[in-house]
Amino acid sequence: MSTKQVYILGIESSCDDTSASVICGGKVLSNVIANQEVHSKYGGVVPELASRAHQQNIVPVVQQAIEQAGIMKNQLSAIAFTKGPGLMGSLLVGTSFAKSLALGLDIPLIDVNHMQAHILAHFIKEENAKIPPFPFVCLTISGGHTQIVKVTNHFEMEILGETIDDAVGEAFDKSAKILGLPYPGGPLIDKYAREGNPKAYKFSKPKVGDLDFSFSGLKTGILYFIQKNLKEDPNFIKDNLHDICASIQHTIVEILMDKLRNVVKSTGIKHIAIAGGVSANSEIRKRLQVAQQHWGWTTYIPKFEYTTDNAAMIAITGYLKYLNNSYSDVSVTAQARLKVTE
Repeated sequence: MSTKQVYILGIESSCDDTSASVICGGKVLSNVIANQEVHSKYGGVVPELASRAHQQNIVPVVQQAIEQAGIMKNQLSAIAFTKGPGLMGSLLVGTSFAKSLALGLDIPLIDVNHMQAHILAHFIKEENAKIPPFPFVCLTISGGHTQIVKVTNHFEMEILGETIDDAVGEAFDKSAKILGLPYPGGPLIDKYAREGNPKAYKFSKPKVGDLDFSFSGLKTGILYFIQKNLKEDPNFIKDNLHDICASIQHTIVEILMDKLRNVVKSTGIKHIAIAGGVSANSEIRKRLQVAQQHWGWTTYIPKFEYTTDNAAMIAITGYLKYLNNSYSDVSVTAQARLKVTE
C-alpha cells in the first residue's frame, strides 16, 4: 500500500483536552481540539470532571476530525491513541473508545506514549518545516514534565536530564497563582512579561546537576518575595505586575538555556528541538533563535498548535509505528505513569 493512502486517526485524552486528528502520509488533514473550560474556576484540572467531559466530547470530536479530513471512517488504516502518561480517568476514555472503534472497523490499534509524541510532532510534514536529523536533543517542557532527551531514531530515546521535583509548567502556573492570576497562568506570565523589565527583580537559580532541573525552591522563593513586598506595599503586585512576570520568566528561561548549553557541551550535538506545552512560550522561542545565531546551534521549534496536547502528534507517532508494523492488541491498558523511554 502506498504511504499516501495510509490514513491514521489519532486520539488524545491524557488530561483536559479531547482531541482527534487524521494524518495521511505524514500530513495533517484535521486536528480538532475540544477544550474544557470547567477547570478554570478551580485553579487546576479536576480529574473526575475531566474524564466526564471526555466522555461527552470524544464522539463529536472524532466525527468532526474524520469529516474535516474529507474521508469516510472505513478508509482509516489504523487508530492511534494515548496510552499514557496522564490522568487515569481521562486516559481510560480515549483507550476504551480507540479499542472499540478499531475492533468495529477491523483495523490495527496503535498505542502511543504521550511524551514520545510531543517529540515526534517535529516529524509532521508541513510546508517549509525543518525536520531534525538524528541524533538530536529535545527539551521537553510541559505542565507535568521537564526533560532533556537524546533522540537517536524515532523510537530510541535516552533521558539525559530531568526535573528532580516540579515541572517547569507547574512553576509558571504556581507563580501565576501567587500573583493572583487565573488558571492556566503560564500564558499570562508570558503575555505580561513582554511589557516588563526582565532584570527588575533577581531570583536565585537552583543548584542541581549539570543536566537536571529543580523548580520547587524557585517557587518558594517567589512566594516569600511576594509576601514580603505585599507587607510593605499592598499594591506591590498591581503596580509592578509586568516587571514581576518578566523577572520570573527570565529566571526560568535562563535555567532552561543553562541546561541546553551544558548538554551541547557534553554531547557535542548541536541540533536542538523543543516540545511540550511550555515550548509555546515566546521568550524560550526567542532565546533559541538567538542561540542559533550566537552558538551555531540548529534549532527546531514546532508550530504552536503542535506544542500543547493535541491529536496530530499522536497521529504522526501512530503513522511512524504503522510503517514499522508496531501494533497493539486489545489487551493494552492505559498507564498513568510512563517514561519517555517506555
